[in-house]
Amino acid sequence: MHGTIDGFNYGAVTPVVAYVMACLGSALGLRCTIRSLRNDSSWKPGWLALGAAAIGSGIWTMHFVAMMGFHVAETPVTYDLQQTVLSLVVAIVVVGAGVFVVGYRGATRTALLAAGLTTGLGVAAMHYIGMASMRMNGRLEYSPVAVTLSVVIAVVAATAALWAAVSVKGFLPSLGAALVMGVAVTGMHYTGMSGLSVRLHEAHGSQSPGGDAAISIVLPMMIGPLAFLLLAAVVVMFDPVLVLGEGEWTASPAAPQAPANDWPEGFGAAYPGTGDGTGHEARPYPPRPGPPPTAY
Repeated sequence: MHGTIDGFNYGAVTPVVAYVMACLGSALGLRCTIRSLRNDSSWKPGWLALGAAAIGSGIWTMHFVAMMGFHVAETPVTYDLQQTVLSLVVAIVVVGAGVFVVGYRGATRTALLAAGLTTGLGVAAMHYIGMASMRMNGRLEYSPVAVTLSVVIAVVAATAALWAAVSVKGFLPSLGAALVMGVAVTGMHYTGMSGLSVRLHEAHGSQSPGGDAAISIVLPMMIGPLAFLLLAAVVVMFDPVLVLGEGEWTASPAAPQAPANDWPEGFGAAYPGTGDGTGHEARPYPPRPGPPPTAY
């Protein structure tokens, strides 16, 4: 017997919020990665790590916000804490691997393909580890076509995002890339969910599935990633290179212009105690080559 699945138990609220979180994490991660390319080697790892953590946290938060709207009519759905934490770690670590590859190797074809494949598979792994953390009186079954398509979308989205991180210049273009990435990541999630079915355990349908309810485990766990995204946003807001780009505020100070007079500034000032009574005043500097100054 198959359970009755509702992936939009709260209507459009969960998919819209999930999309916003994916866009926020992507935007912050892309901007931090861009910042790493404009910095010296001592700061580059920090910016790349911040970008990877922002993207990973945004994707993970997107997944579990969307899962808040997941409901099976015939059985309660709970979550295993260890596997839920594991999905977050996988998201950050694997995204970090891809970000560091393109951060140090650039947007070469080999680097992008390797990093995109690794990151995309990691994002898909995060999704399905998060799905495996669910506990219910039933067994999850997936359509091979939907799973394959969701993995392909994840790999393509990851590759495009990594390319944008090192190739797109300017705040607005990178913001547009983040919006596109948010669509791709959210689309990957709901593509995988479209092929999901739940086969109920008929003999144990009345038993408790174990684990913790979503509101008692997922919501508290979101505090950490959300706080981190807020911190990353503050870092971006107060770094002018990330917000404004390289403009006049980063330009080198203009070199001071030479005085219009060919003679040094202060020419003709008398030395103390030189009163020779001639009406001519002594020069404080040795004369430059050229015509002698006219006496007063």
